[in-house]
Amino acid sequence: MYDLPDENPEEEYLPDQYHGRQPGILDDTFKPSNYSPDEIFTAADLNLYYDVRHTNWYKRPDWYAVVGVPSLYEGHDLRMSYVIWQEQVSPFVVVELLSPSTEDEDLGRTVSQRGKPPTKWQVYERILRVPYYIVFSRYTNEIQPFRLVGGHYELMTPTDDQLYLVPELGLSFGLWQGIYKGVNRIWLRWFTESGEMILTPDEEAAAAQEQAAAAIAEAAAAQQEVLAAQQEALAAQAEAAAAQEQARLASERAERLAAKLRELNIDLDDLG
Repeated sequence: MYDLPDENPEEEYLPDQYHGRQPGILDDTFKPSNYSPDEIFTAADLNLYYDVRHTNWYKRPDWYAVVGVPSLYEGHDLRMSYVIWQEQVSPFVVVELLSPSTEDEDLGRTVSQRGKPPTKWQVYERILRVPYYIVFSRYTNEIQPFRLVGGHYELMTPTDDQLYLVPELGLSFGLWQGIYKGVNRIWLRWFTESGEMILTPDEEAAAAQEQAAAAIAEAAAAQQEVLAAQQEALAAQAEAAAAQEQARLASERAERLAAKLRELNIDLDDLG
């Protein structure tokens, strides 16, 4: 595996923490229902080479996913880049994180110059024909998702839950307000096609802890119920024993009284 040379005169990207964490939550929640993990490759800020005639031309999406390829290069190695003419499979979805300096390029408002690399939009739409292209601005929290229809990108329409469906993968995507890696903000993340949130590993661990705590509390409550029932049974047994003892004592008193009356030659029947 090799990496091709970097030569991109139009690149102005400077990495920051957000460009590490936003792709992270996309990675953690991208779980297509019809592909196993070893058939999925995702990458953030990894060179994507798209033209065998110009081997030094590439784009570097903020995040992208490919399905139907080995998660590891040739099944055993980490990729240093993604080379279309080697892999033979284009990304299924590309995400660009909008910034003021990249807005025109990300949204297809720029025009390529003769002899220069094509624009992002041209590469994703016309060369790679990426089915889903998502542009998200952390500054305005605006999402602009596009779907390839008839060879051209069309803006997608959200569901009533403000999610965007990707039925080919059994997924949907949308915005979510919450804490990821200690940061509370609006994140772009993946959901199931029916709209259920796909949990990150941290969320799965927290949910498992909550379930365990709930199970422990339920078991403790059940144990308390058993103890209460046992105490009630013991109380009932004690009450029955006391009643039995009272009956025995009453019987003994009656016997003594009868014996005393017989000593006095008094017939109990005559007393009636």
